[in-house]
Amino acid sequence: MDSLQFNLQQSPFQLRPRRTIRPRITNISNQTEETDPRPPSSAGKIQRLVLNNEGRTKLNAGPDREFYSYPRFVNHVDDGFISSLTDLYRNRLRSGSIVLDLMSSWVSHLPEEVKYERVVGHGLNAQELARNPRLDYFFVKDLNEDQKLEFQDKYFDAVLCSVGVQYLQQPEKVFAEVYRVLKPGGALIVSFSNRMFYEKAIRVWRDGTEYGRVQLVVQYFQSVQGFTQPETIRQQPPPGGGAEKPVLNWFMGLIGLASRPDPFNAVIAYKNFKPLYE
Repeated sequence: MDSLQFNLQQSPFQLRPRRTIRPRITNISNQTEETDPRPPSSAGKIQRLVLNNEGRTKLNAGPDREFYSYPRFVNHVDDGFISSLTDLYRNRLRSGSIVLDLMSSWVSHLPEEVKYERVVGHGLNAQELARNPRLDYFFVKDLNEDQKLEFQDKYFDAVLCSVGVQYLQQPEKVFAEVYRVLKPGGALIVSFSNRMFYEKAIRVWRDGTEYGRVQLVVQYFQSVQGFTQPETIRQQPPPGGGAEKPVLNWFMGLIGLASRPDPFNAVIAYKNFKPLYE
């Protein structure tokens, strides 16, 4: 499947010459490195598979490109989650970094005051990505069809994946490709809550507990040789929707109108080593 690529502004800095990817029909459940006709890459070595074929299945087995073909200009997590994620990026991403935002959308969670050398976005809907104010460049690609990232080795200082990991059917291969394009000491930050498009989440995610999902992402990192020991961050909202308005929260809960804030989960690891400036 061709990947669509867009430059949002003119820049003397070029990523790589673009090339056309020939469409291929593959069985993603059984696809292996041995059957991939492309030349071998320097992606991180997959030490073991975390998921079996059944765990990778989705209730809606239709093409993801069709499911995401129309834009959704909504926030998929609440303000508390977004604030926590922006703070995390502020603390972990250095000014001047080259950043890849995987499975992105029209909203940027990067801190507005921090300047990066380049921010590249990826997703499945070009209209959403075109609205993202922080992207210098973006491309449309279905990572469940083709996990290859069209970037040179050791290119990015950081790779981000926010509220999208639950949809990956080949997470081991995606994490291995991320390892390849990261510079030594570069970070992969994966964040998620308890929200999802249920019919598009893989079975092991749908059936898991929140703690189990955190451990699942930890295993994704551990399946690829070379990542540091993953660090987990979990922020659970207080019972009743928060303590700032306890009486109101109690009353809203009594009448069934209270909504619990989104939990914030993040798993972070680095390629080869964690930089000292962290």
